[in-house]
Amino acid sequence: MIANRRRVVITGVGVISPLGHTKEELWDALASGRSGVGLLRAALPRPLPLSVAAECRQFEGKIEDFGPLEKEAKKAIRKGLKVMCRECQMGVAAAQRALFDARVSAGGFDPQRSGVVFGSDYMITLPEEFTEGVLECLSEQGQFDFARWATQGMPKMSPLWLLKYLPNMPASHLAIYNDFCGPNNSITLREASANLAAGEGFQIIARGHADLMVCGATGTRVHPTKLIHAVQQEEVAATNGDPAAASRPFDRDRTGMVLGEGAAAVVLEERSHAEARGAAIFGEILGQASSSAVGRRLVARRDLAMKNALAGVLANAGVAADQVGHLHAHGLSTRTGDVEEAWAINQVFGGRSAPLPVVAAKSYFGNLGAGAGMVELIASLLGLAQDRLFPVLNYRTPDTDCQLAVVQGDDCVAGANFVNLNVTPQGQASAVLVGRFEG
Repeated sequence: MIANRRRVVITGVGVISPLGHTKEELWDALASGRSGVGLLRAALPRPLPLSVAAECRQFEGKIEDFGPLEKEAKKAIRKGLKVMCRECQMGVAAAQRALFDARVSAGGFDPQRSGVVFGSDYMITLPEEFTEGVLECLSEQGQFDFARWATQGMPKMSPLWLLKYLPNMPASHLAIYNDFCGPNNSITLREASANLAAGEGFQIIARGHADLMVCGATGTRVHPTKLIHAVQQEEVAATNGDPAAASRPFDRDRTGMVLGEGAAAVVLEERSHAEARGAAIFGEILGQASSSAVGRRLVARRDLAMKNALAGVLANAGVAADQVGHLHAHGLSTRTGDVEEAWAINQVFGGRSAPLPVVAAKSYFGNLGAGAGMVELIASLLGLAQDRLFPVLNYRTPDTDCQLAVVQGDDCVAGANFVNLNVTPQGQASAVLVGRFEG
């Protein structure tokens, strides 16, 4: 722990995930080895070579999905649902659940000292948003006439459609609904966004610019257009056989990542601020770091970015490699990504006196986009509370190219702290170090 730095604690968590909408449901699924991957229910562009995904099947975008709400907030959120895409809805719901978990309510905080940092993927309009306008511009032969779009097609679209898909909207909605007038930022760095949001919230509080920050991320890889992008550009798992066995981080027989959706958020507070209002404290942010690395021809160097982020977070927290309890890996389950990550982990932690336990919740729910990193952070935080780790699902055969101490049973202790690591295909890595609150 760095001396003379304001301490930043976690006082609330909220999740919208394929494993459930509460921290109890999340931990129960992880502890019991229950996968959130199943047959894909969302409509697919045809033909696409995948049939399974990790969807938030309980989440319907109804006001009940946002958890217990005060009367005014409930009224405002219900009204705002029509200008939120599914990603925005999941993000706001996760954050509102985190605020309820932290027992933060109107009048119980200084609005000017409270803010939001929220991460997301790139957001894309659903094709059906354009359907009515396109139909209006078809000729008698069924051909689209672009010359008619401005005068006949566009007027058929909702004038507020764009507000649904702006990536700064989750943070904006949350600030408005909760009267957070302090620092506010939106981060759009895909899978790295969650740790970056938590890291920025940590820094804001540590340097005295706020006392309370809501930090989260939301994402989806099962959007119809994003599905096409993933299949064209990334390693997607073969989907023959049992859907629950498709995501297998660091296993020799892995075939690629599973696509999913989800969101999560944490409430961060300055220590004395939390204690003054009698808040329960789940953990403490001890450090953060990030790195971007590319080669000469602008090819992503994910391995180097992750190595830099891991070394950086230890330095930022003032913690030695031997003092880390476990690492929550990005664990994407791709052939190349897992090898690069294992190399980075061994570069930083290979000299430890004992192997570093490694977990990967993506084995349970695949790649949720930006939301995955925050769900993973909360999963490891719950592990600290239980003082045990969950096994990496589907890890059967070690890969000689991934020499790691992958957790295989439920008898591995979580340790006093953990590092949460994520990386994007473009080579942007982020990490945070979270510890038990020692008082």
